[in-house]
Amino acid sequence: MLNTRLNASRVRLVLAAGVAVIALSQAVYSQNNSYQTIENFFKLPEGRKIGSTAGITIDRDGSSIWVFERCGGQNCVGSNAEPVLKFDAAGNLVKSFGAGMFIRPHGIHVDREGNVWVTDGEGPDGQDPRRNGKGHQVFKFSPDGKVLMTLGKAGTAGNGPDTFNQPSAVLVAPNGDIFVGDGHGGNSNTRVLKFSKDGTFIKAWGTKGAGPGEFAMPHALAMDSRGRLFVGDRGNNRIQIFDQDGKYLEEWKQFGRPSGLFIDKNDTLYLADHESDATTNPGFRKGIMIGSAKDGKVTASIPDPDPAGSQEGVVADSKGNLYGSLTGGMALKKYLKK
Repeated sequence: MLNTRLNASRVRLVLAAGVAVIALSQAVYSQNNSYQTIENFFKLPEGRKIGSTAGITIDRDGSSIWVFERCGGQNCVGSNAEPVLKFDAAGNLVKSFGAGMFIRPHGIHVDREGNVWVTDGEGPDGQDPRRNGKGHQVFKFSPDGKVLMTLGKAGTAGNGPDTFNQPSAVLVAPNGDIFVGDGHGGNSNTRVLKFSKDGTFIKAWGTKGAGPGEFAMPHALAMDSRGRLFVGDRGNNRIQIFDQDGKYLEEWKQFGRPSGLFIDKNDTLYLADHESDATTNPGFRKGIMIGSAKDGKVTASIPDPDPAGSQEGVVADSKGNLYGSLTGGMALKKYLKK
């Protein structure tokens, strides 16, 4: 009888928490949008267009934007386009590289030394021979596009210490340790891996599930000023927070369904949500959510500017302006702070 009462109490608490989160999200959505959407800010050479884009980040200068896009389409198979792009503060393309190296560009990160890290989120499919020998890897480039390191085995999916299966995200800690969010749903992996700065495997954690330390899809990574690792567990509609040894600390569901995460130097947290609806995450909408990485308070939102778009990546510059990358809408957006 006691257990029955305790279980009933737990259910009431869970339901109450869910109602509170939905009420909070709806209150935030009702606030005035303090950002103006700037169309056609990013300029490309004539004949070149932006493809589906999950990866967007800021350069160490605080103003230049790096983008990892899918060669003008849904992937880079058979394309000669260079998918790693750098834009200056005025939106001009100033650098590009990586032609012929990737299948499906996904995550991107710039470390404190200015090196560019990317993840290739797919591999061979047994049908298209142009995919063979590529995919399921993490690359480290110099700012000029020289390959400095690779992690994973080209074209080989696995769950060992030296293989990935659809890696979605990569992040480098201030001390040089490397974290990889490995997996993108389906039969791919559901884990986070940690490597030393020279690429030596240290540890991995996470299994498929919805409990603490489990993942449905470790889609995005970010780190706050305290060194806590934020993992966008998209399939479970939550952010999970860990220390750098993989110790589970807490989870946040008040920001929505995380596809992209970014934390600035002031510990402002930005989350790109391109999947929330009445079915996947009731009470939340597509767009960008803004709040504090210190206490988890949500303070503002930017609705997705394109109802048919998919706001999958987000980053902020040193002035607080935001930049978003769309997968379904195949576009890049700037949001100017009013």
